[in-house]
Amino acid sequence: MAEKIQTLKGFRDFYPEDCAARNYLFERWRAVAHRYGFAEYEGPVLESTELYKRKSGDEILGQLFHFTDRGEREVAMRPELTPTLARMAAAKQRDYKKPLRWFAIGQFFRYEAPQKGRTREFYQFNVDLLGEPSKAADAELVAFAIDLMRDLGFTADDFTLRLSDRDAWLAFLEGEGLDEADPAAFLSIIDKMERERPEVTEDKLKGLGTSREAVDAFIASAAGSAHFAPVLDDLAARGLADFVTVDLGVVRGLAYYTGTVFEVFDKGRGMRAVAGGGRYDKLVSLISEGAADLPACGFAMGDVVITDLIKETPSARAKLDEHLAAAGALDAYVVIADESKRAEALGIVQRLRAAGLRTDYPLVPLKVGKQFGHAESLRARKAIVVGAEFPTVAVKTLADRSEQQLLVEDLPTQL
Repeated sequence: MAEKIQTLKGFRDFYPEDCAARNYLFERWRAVAHRYGFAEYEGPVLESTELYKRKSGDEILGQLFHFTDRGEREVAMRPELTPTLARMAAAKQRDYKKPLRWFAIGQFFRYEAPQKGRTREFYQFNVDLLGEPSKAADAELVAFAIDLMRDLGFTADDFTLRLSDRDAWLAFLEGEGLDEADPAAFLSIIDKMERERPEVTEDKLKGLGTSREAVDAFIASAAGSAHFAPVLDDLAARGLADFVTVDLGVVRGLAYYTGTVFEVFDKGRGMRAVAGGGRYDKLVSLISEGAADLPACGFAMGDVVITDLIKETPSARAKLDEHLAAAGALDAYVVIADESKRAEALGIVQRLRAAGLRTDYPLVPLKVGKQFGHAESLRARKAIVVGAEFPTVAVKTLADRSEQQLLVEDLPTQL
């Protein structure tokens, strides 16, 4: 007996109800992006492996689905979109007026251990603003992330955006007299503080010439830092300040960030970050040798964690359920009460579909009662009964069982 073929570890099947939930998320992503004036773009799913090595070094190989193709080229399924964006921006940035406001929705692949909130394939919403170095651009991205969460049905009681700034930490190193310390190594320690035992963090910080006490004191004083004032003032003017928490414990693990960074968390902290990003002013020149630096900031939101959070948050779940109910319903179901009128019924089906109405009908002869049962299971608004009285048909509203008689030619406008 042949072995049963199952879904690969870390990959997902999307049944119709799963696709409907995923498409709802895509619709909200696009809707907010359009409100903020962002244009959609896309890049290839398969890229040169070298593209990702330039950004993250050889250690990235352990996280990639990569192989040698028939042309002896080293290629990889994309694990993220930012390197592709940097490559594209370097090639064509002069053709576009700055700043560039671009977003993308695509599928990505990472070869890592599947766990709650993390799979080996996932969809991700990427939002980037390129060509503007000011803090106003950072604030615009933070406001975008907040509005996105609100659009999905979350409130200030459900989530917070933790705002940080890598430049603030560089100022800390300078203030501690640690000019020779490796900033990347120091920020890596800060990034892991919440996940490591305090004594481990203390030993690492002592190795760089500072202490956990000094770091904690700096974090506690962060809210008054001049690094955050422009962004916080901008958000306060929009009425969004209550959604933000200044938290220097957030530094983002990726080394290419150069200034403002942020992450969105559910307030119960039951999940990993549902979105995150920041400023990365050096990536374009790093990816494309010889290209000029292009100031940039952006953030990403994956579908796995945010979908879990939507389903676990009553206000967001209600909004999703409302959408799914509307999206899955039919406008009309054509009941063929007289099989001799099937041809006429098919004409009605096509006329309604041409008018943009979601319409279904029985493919084979069925008893009228079963047809009505099928119409109700498909959540049809109307049942159109085609019988011996044609071209007059009965139109029944299934919600209240009311009925009216209409001529066939009047159906599209009446429905």
